Amino acid sequence: MNMWEQQGSGNEPPQLYFEVNGEKRCSVTYQEKTDTFIFEVYEKGSKQKYYQFDNIDMIAIEIFELLQM
Repeated sequence: MNMWEQQGSGNEPPQLYFEVNGEKRCSVTYQEKTDTFIFEVYEKGSKQKYYQFDNIDMIAIEIFELLQM
């Protein structure tokens, strides 16, 4: 069982959260039907931003850069 299967519950797509000092910075949701990943960025004082990727490696780079801020 991979980490996506462990995170998913019922009909909801699996989602992983990434935090810095207890503050959520972003999340990644896997959409099985389209075989894509939704990258969601949380920023204080602004709306959440959503990006769609078909390559998990690109999201890993985005997460790394976001968590370095």
